[in-house]
Amino acid sequence: MSERGARGGSGDSEPLVAGVDVATAEVRVLVLDARGRRRAAAAQDLPAPRRDETGASEQDARSWWPAVRDCLARCTAELGPAAAGIRALAISATSGTVAAVDEDAEPVAPALMYDDRSGSRQAELAREAGAARWADIGITPSAASGLAHLGVLAERLGDSGARLLHTPELLGERLVGRPVATDSSHALKSGWDPVRGQWAHEALEALGVARERLPEVVEPARGLGRVCPRAARETGLPTSCEVRSGMTDGCAGQLAAGAVRAGQVVTVLGTTLVLKAVSRELVHDPDGVVYSHRHPGGGWLPGGASNTGGEALADVDPSRLGELDGLASARGPAGAVCYPLRRGGERFPFRSEGARGFLLGDPDEVELHRARLEGVAFCEKLALDRLARLGVEVTGPVRTVGGGARSELWCRVRASVLGRPVLRLRGAETSLGAALLAASGTVHADPAGAAEEMVPRGELVEPAEREVAALAENYRVFRAELVERDWLREG
Repeated sequence: MSERGARGGSGDSEPLVAGVDVATAEVRVLVLDARGRRRAAAAQDLPAPRRDETGASEQDARSWWPAVRDCLARCTAELGPAAAGIRALAISATSGTVAAVDEDAEPVAPALMYDDRSGSRQAELAREAGAARWADIGITPSAASGLAHLGVLAERLGDSGARLLHTPELLGERLVGRPVATDSSHALKSGWDPVRGQWAHEALEALGVARERLPEVVEPARGLGRVCPRAARETGLPTSCEVRSGMTDGCAGQLAAGAVRAGQVVTVLGTTLVLKAVSRELVHDPDGVVYSHRHPGGGWLPGGASNTGGEALADVDPSRLGELDGLASARGPAGAVCYPLRRGGERFPFRSEGARGFLLGDPDEVELHRARLEGVAFCEKLALDRLARLGVEVTGPVRTVGGGARSELWCRVRASVLGRPVLRLRGAETSLGAALLAASGTVHADPAGAAEEMVPRGELVEPAEREVAALAENYRVFRAELVERDWLREG
């Protein structure tokens, strides 16, 4: 692209938006028009996080900007002169990932990833210091939270003066050419109080995190600045392109599934099971299992993430999943009951550090496959039941995205367990959710309008009536076993 095309932008160009997803393993960039049609896309691998037996999980944050820069450049090259029409972009990343940077936004230490658990001591300090606040807003800082990670980095770096940023504002600074605010979604688990609109100062002080080391906070889908000339030359973006605040990957995935109005629910069935709803009111969960992000269009997004999900099938050869689905579909409901938890501890739909996976019965390979699918569906039902007890209205089908949603059998099992249709949405990826945030307030009036125009239509999977009774009995046994093991309370 010519320098003039990269740096100028034209009001006559077709309006486009870009969504940037910085996942654990790769960066994905998606460029869409105002109707949600894909115009360009690119992806690039990131170095694998370094993990060890202590619970550490770190990644070289210096790899983020080159990967984003190169993906954007490939997209603008693919678009040619049409790239001048990119009006806005937004960035989504993993919740709780934090990096330390110098005055030029250069990382000075490895980033602590979303699953880094080296901050158990910091989490305990934060819980004690802000106990009253956490009870009020329904957040419980954990060792894997952004707040614990801030404390770990502050301790490691001492008085170095390094700033502490989440992934989007580090990249936003590179694009805009100056420091930018973070969004309240990425900041939520880092000590942001969405009710009072302030950082949890008492917890940050207990962790030795000075307020001046943190960014300002704005709501999602707000303008942060326009692409600077240097970033325009490196990426091919026009300088008229506005960088807008994003949301975490889970929230962006929810938007990409079109769950934007009160009562709508989406389940992201990837490695883990993530369930998100839309509520007009803040949900208060006395156990801190359900927590709420702010809705970019007003209201709240209550939900949580389980430690089970697609990971239940991790030991199955991917080439055999279709075969096993077919055999398990013909077999019908399992004669065994499985809680397919592959690691210790559960966080949603109940909280128990002592929870472990279990298998009741002696199934063969096919029945075990079916029992695992049912076990994840049972966790999903527990999650919906918990939301209902907390006063969250659930209407219509459960929208679903993620790798597990590709299985028609799994969607049918889930529909039969939940007693409501499951709406499969293809292509509802995190980068699409980021693009919707970029479109909100630029090419569309608000998130709901952007979702209605840009989210692809789904495929409805109805419950299998002949299986409902048997699955209800399996669920009763599953739930009773959780209660018997004292992981789940009655009621």
